[in-house]
Amino acid sequence: MSEYSWAADGAGAGPRARAAWPAICQALPLGTKITGEVVGRQRFGVFLRIDEMPDATGLAEITAAPRNAVLPAMGESVSGQVIWHADHNCQVKIKLAAWKAEA
Repeated sequence: MSEYSWAADGAGAGPRARAAWPAICQALPLGTKITGEVVGRQRFGVFLRIDEMPDATGLAEITAAPRNAVLPAMGESVSGQVIWHADHNCQVKIKLAAWKAEA
């Protein structure tokens, strides 16, 4: 499984995220509840475009999911909570609310 739906300007997402990283971390501290859209799916989890934070990339890894969890579909709206800031790749790690309910 490998699906992506990045915006037309997705090639510049990395530099924009690095430039905005301090502001992203400040706006989305650990424990913050978020909503977003699934824009990428991989075997290890889903990438999210976080609402109200266009330069932030969220990642909900399957390791944060309960056993036998199903990854949300491309384009699906999801909600969750910030559980970590991955400074090395400027990603906001998310635990999806649906996974918390199933745990």
